[in-house]
Amino acid sequence: MSTEFDYRVTAHRVLDIEKAAIEGLYQYLDVNFNEACQLMFHCSGKVVVTGMGKSGHIAHKIAATLASTGTPAFFIHPGEASHGDLGMIGKDDVVLALSNSGESHEIIALLPVLKRRGIPLICLTGNPASTMAREAKVHLCTHVEQEACPLGLAPTASTTAALVMGDALAVSLLEARGFTADDFALSHPGGALGKRLLLRVGDLMHQGEKVPSVGLNTLIIDALTEIGRTGLGFTGVVNHDNQLVGIYTDGDLRRTLDQKVDVHRATIAQVMTPHCTTVPATMLAAQAVHLMEEKKISGLLVVDEKNHPVGAFNMHDLLLAGVI
Repeated sequence: MSTEFDYRVTAHRVLDIEKAAIEGLYQYLDVNFNEACQLMFHCSGKVVVTGMGKSGHIAHKIAATLASTGTPAFFIHPGEASHGDLGMIGKDDVVLALSNSGESHEIIALLPVLKRRGIPLICLTGNPASTMAREAKVHLCTHVEQEACPLGLAPTASTTAALVMGDALAVSLLEARGFTADDFALSHPGGALGKRLLLRVGDLMHQGEKVPSVGLNTLIIDALTEIGRTGLGFTGVVNHDNQLVGIYTDGDLRRTLDQKVDVHRATIAQVMTPHCTTVPATMLAAQAVHLMEEKKISGLLVVDEKNHPVGAFNMHDLLLAGVI
């Protein structure tokens, strides 16, 4: 009877080899790395990233990471570049070319044109003696001792090393530029990430007649009608100047009933929670989520600078908006 193959043994070996490949990169963080960063930092055009095959896939990701972290960049296929797309590269650009062997024919074919146009070339290869390494203005070495593939054929550890070096470049440039979360949000407006970074309370709150509100002298039974009307689970309580002075929630109702208060005779002022937590419309929705979790509350009233209620929302609204 054959023994079942234990895939985890291979997985552990792969992780060990790739971890060693990453650790080996420390020795290559020398003056060349600084020079490469300087070229990209002072580039008045774009960083054009290129590579063939698996290196091309890594180049795609590096270009995307650069572009989303403050360094304008895009990917160009070296084969297409030699058939017209080279015109996409401007005189103010910098080219970052990836090839583990450093002998990619498609990239080498572009070198005379890049040199003639005076476009700086940064090459990221695993072979410091390669053609690309020699022809580059700056060479970044990503040599690995072995691939994780036991045949030594499929790019594995070498592509991991290239990807990590690309991340090191991108994050170094991010910090050098003083790139902030707000800057990051502007290039990520879509999806859950964009919503967490950009969406503000004012974008999702209920407004106008949908904001639950009652006066101090309102009977509890009538306040319950207001809570039911908006379906938010609470109502604000305002004074004669329409300033918020308290809140009454479903939870407060349970406490009211436990105390055997007559909801048909008592006013909301007698049972409300005064000095309730509020937020401005300009607060990030993600911050509001954190506040609600911290306070253990399920809804919030939004007030203006004069403490007038201008909006309201609850956890369900945040869920529908994709913030949580």
